This record gives sequence, structure tokens and C-alpha cells, in this order.
Amino acid sequence: MARDPEDQAAPLVDLGEVYRTHAHELRRFALYLSGDAALADDLVAEAFVRTWTVRDRVEATTVRGYLFAIVRNLFLRHLAHARRQTALDEHAADNRPGPDEVARGQSDLRVVLKALAGLPEIDRAAVLMRADDGLSYDEIAAALGISITAAKVKVHRARLKLAETLHSGPGTAPGKE
Repeated sequence: MARDPEDQAAPLVDLGEVYRTHAHELRRFALYLSGDAALADDLVAEAFVRTWTVRDRVEATTVRGYLFAIVRNLFLRHLAHARRQTALDEHAADNRPGPDEVARGQSDLRVVLKALAGLPEIDRAAVLMRADDGLSYDEIAAALGISITAAKVKVHRARLKLAETLHSGPGTAPGKE
């Protein structure tokens, strides 16, 4: 239901005057709430920004209370946000590998995958079952349908071939170990 234009209070027109009139006491209130001058300044600035965005709906008679309510609500929101944050440990080390290590690891991985692709299928399967899946030689022999001794030999030879490829791959000079 719309009010009659004559019954409406005059909208806030001069925000500059409102700022000059209320900024000091609003900052003091924000400082009292937060105990932090920088935060108090931010709260007051945000309150005036929000008042500016709805200036045609704010009445001059209630602007002071409106500003104080905004500052209080902004401070409460700040507290709720601050509770969800934790301080960083200054002495915590970042154990993740750096970009050089990651690039070197990716290069080594490409070499290993290429070397694996060059192995006969049964040797590749044997070494992957042992290294990746952690299967015993008994389980590898059963899965591949070979003897336990043959499984051991296949894993050993595949490892030797991979080691040889890695030592002669990128990052090492041929003949150097």
C-alpha cells in the first residue's frame, strides 16, 4: 500500500552533510565495537557507501540510527567471518615440490612410460603387478600362468631395463652413472 506523498518524510538529500554530522560519532562507535582503528574506518566507510546506494529511501530523521545499525551489523558479520579463519603457522614448511621438481618428475615419468611401452607385454605386466599393485611373486606367477622363478626373472629384467633407460635418459649424459 503506497503512502500519500504528503505523509512521506523528506528523503535524505545531502549525504555530505550527514557525513560531517555523524562520521565522528559513528567512527567512535565502530572503534568501541572493534578495538581496531583500521577496521573501524572500514566499517564507517562501508556504512556510508550503503547509505549512498539507498539514499532515496533513507529519511533524514532516521539516518543516524540507520548508520549505527549498519555499522553494528557489518561488525557482527566481520566477527562471524573471523571465527571461520585460522592463523597460519609461520614455521610451517611447504613440502610440495617446486616447479623445477614437478617438471623434472614429469620428464622422468615420460621416459619411464616410454621404456615400459618398449618392454614385452608379459614383462611389463609382471613389473607393474609387483611395483604398482604390490603383488607377491606367487600371485604374479598365478596371474600370468608362469612359474614363480620365471616371475622373479621377468620382474628383475624389467627393472634392469627401466634403470638402464633412466640412467641414459634426459638429464644424464650417456655413459655416466
